[in-house]
Amino acid sequence: MELIQTMLINFIMLGLFYSLIALGLALIFGVMEVLNFAHGQMYVLGGFVLFYFYGKYHVNYFVSLIICGVLLAALGFLFEKFLFRQVIASEKVTHSGSFLLALGTSLLLEEGALLAFGEKARGVPPVIQGIAKIGSMSVSYSRLLVIVISLFLILALFYFLNFTKIGRAMRAMTQDKETASLQGINVRQLSSLGFCLGAALAGIAGGVMSPVVSFSAGSGGPITTKVFIILLIGGFGSLVGAIAGGFVLGFLEAVGFALFPSDLVMLIIYAVVFLMLMFRPRGLMGKVFRE
Repeated sequence: MELIQTMLINFIMLGLFYSLIALGLALIFGVMEVLNFAHGQMYVLGGFVLFYFYGKYHVNYFVSLIICGVLLAALGFLFEKFLFRQVIASEKVTHSGSFLLALGTSLLLEEGALLAFGEKARGVPPVIQGIAKIGSMSVSYSRLLVIVISLFLILALFYFLNFTKIGRAMRAMTQDKETASLQGINVRQLSSLGFCLGAALAGIAGGVMSPVVSFSAGSGGPITTKVFIILLIGGFGSLVGAIAGGFVLGFLEAVGFALFPSDLVMLIIYAVVFLMLMFRPRGLMGKVFRE
């Protein structure tokens, strides 16, 4: 019974966390059709921001999370304006330039983090000590905080996209950028905003998880891989698909790591991805790519 409860809590926590970080990449891809390979590195930078502001300088945890979001949004703005916007504007047929640029930015951030922070794994103290009782289940307050914050941010994002004028314009862009432009939507500004929001979500996700798991300058690559697995399962360009893929990966990890060796769990995950690519290459809810 205790094992089942542990798997359930881990499934909910991982599902919400993976959904949160995958939504950032799905949003960037939806508005710009760019695969941000630096998404995992932005997650790591968010963890380092929280480590210094909350863990070292003892700034309030929630204020530190806001700082994570603001700083990573600023980084996303700089990347979009001075790098991706220029490359995308020069592309006529293929997206090879933006693809290579995305790879380059991921290497830049990873090597920059390594030089700035070193190889040492970091973590921050729990925000709330102790164990909460939910019925017959016991869950640490740290994991419960991850669940609550992730759920709040996911709901806030969907409220923004569905019930605000800017959010609805952004959704229109993800469906058809040319038609949205003809309707008077400022595609350039919303592309920049989408990149900022996606980067902010990645940074905040790093801050949210840092009291639960340790991280290092090299943690970004595995996170990026997991986010791409999520979007392959859920479908690129679909925010609902990002959530579905996040919960699928969360379920596979929560159950798999509790019952099987870690190597076998990863094999199962890759087998699921392989089957998705064979039988539903667009994922559960992916959009059709335009030529």
